[in-house]
Amino acid sequence: MMTASLATVSYIGATILFILSLGGLSHPESSRRGNLYGMIGMTIAVLATVFGPRVTMAGIPWIIGAMVVGAAVGLYAAKKVQMTQMPELVALMHSLVGLAACLVGYANYIDTSIQLEGAEKAIHEMEIYIGILIGAVTFSGSVIAFGKLSGKIGGKPLLLPGRHLLNLAGLLIVIWFAGSFLHAESINDGMLPLIVMTVIALLFGIHMVMAIGGADMPVVVSMLNSYSGWAAAATGFMLNNDLLIVTGALVGSSGAILSYIMCRAMNRNFISVIAGGFGTGGGTPAAASGDAQPAGEVVSISAAETAELLREAKNVIIVPGYGMAVAQAQHTVYEITQLLREKGVNVRFGIHPVAGRMPGHMNVLLAEAKVPYDIVMEMDELNEDFPDTDVSMVIGANDIVNPAAQDDPGSPIAGMPVLEVWKARTSIVMKRSMASGYAGVDNPLFYKENNRMLFGDAKKMLEEVFVALKA
Repeated sequence: MMTASLATVSYIGATILFILSLGGLSHPESSRRGNLYGMIGMTIAVLATVFGPRVTMAGIPWIIGAMVVGAAVGLYAAKKVQMTQMPELVALMHSLVGLAACLVGYANYIDTSIQLEGAEKAIHEMEIYIGILIGAVTFSGSVIAFGKLSGKIGGKPLLLPGRHLLNLAGLLIVIWFAGSFLHAESINDGMLPLIVMTVIALLFGIHMVMAIGGADMPVVVSMLNSYSGWAAAATGFMLNNDLLIVTGALVGSSGAILSYIMCRAMNRNFISVIAGGFGTGGGTPAAASGDAQPAGEVVSISAAETAELLREAKNVIIVPGYGMAVAQAQHTVYEITQLLREKGVNVRFGIHPVAGRMPGHMNVLLAEAKVPYDIVMEMDELNEDFPDTDVSMVIGANDIVNPAAQDDPGSPIAGMPVLEVWKARTSIVMKRSMASGYAGVDNPLFYKENNRMLFGDAKKMLEEVFVALKA
């Protein structure tokens, strides 16, 4: 068993490794190192906790048994879950953090071995109350996010009449019962307000995410990531575990910063995302408003013609979207990229901050396919280069390349920064159909004179393009 001093030193080491991990994850080239730091830090943290002075020998077998079960589930999920399913898996992991915070809070409250008086008792009970509140919101909200991301729940926002008043009423009830909980003279007396608060928090989490449209789901994922961090920090306060407090604060603050960055990338503010209502889940074309009604004819193109345009090009920018992930076409994209670069073509990738269903979704897919990091660039790095680009190729993206964001003040996505693919000499959009994107907004790009539509499954069509390029 570890001494208290050794456990403290281990916690400090783990904290340093977690900070280094976050620093490494800030750039694709150092992300593997960042992951390694995080794994080592977590291993140290777990060992220092399990074999620390606060765990008795009798409890170790139970802890090891739980860890074996959890590790088995994690390994199974890692092997079975496809890369396209990563967003919903992340949401599910967030829900488990929230559930853990709730269970730890209740267990802590009914633990009769904890004997506190006066201010210490009030502070401890407030930690329990707030920890369960954050955990319940995180749990139910993440479960709904999982349902939306996996397609089990529609992406269309559920906007109840007077929803903001309902949320306000729920908040006031939670505050009222907080007073009853803190003044309870016994565990039995405090259990009723705690349960009522938990139910309201669960309903709030459901209502909050159900009201958020499909177009805002990437922001929701990062927002729930932040919530899970604060839930972990609250758990650390309940257990008097400094490392859990620091780790939760790191996750919570980094998730909040990421949410802010993504909101800026969509020209939205955090409050408007929480208020919900943006996005219909896609699937059917939605008419644009006012004078921005799409005009012109849609011109289709074949795989052979696409290959000819790419062969003659000197500069090519590829914009991947969720359609590439669904078709699992990233490996074929890399093969085409490699072939074009061997022929002297300057090929680069343009990544929008909210492309896909979670932050960094496209970067992960391209890294999996071994696409070099130095040709994968952010939107701001490439937008000025489109006028000098011969071919811009959009693979399964929609809203992030929609010119209505700039041209139509009445569009739901007006003001949202987008990749200006239409400024290239020729733009090619790969889609299965003319259906709208996740925001449910029609795309005038499809009707522009210099745009061509390559219809079909992205992987199948790209394989045909690759064969034609080799020929």
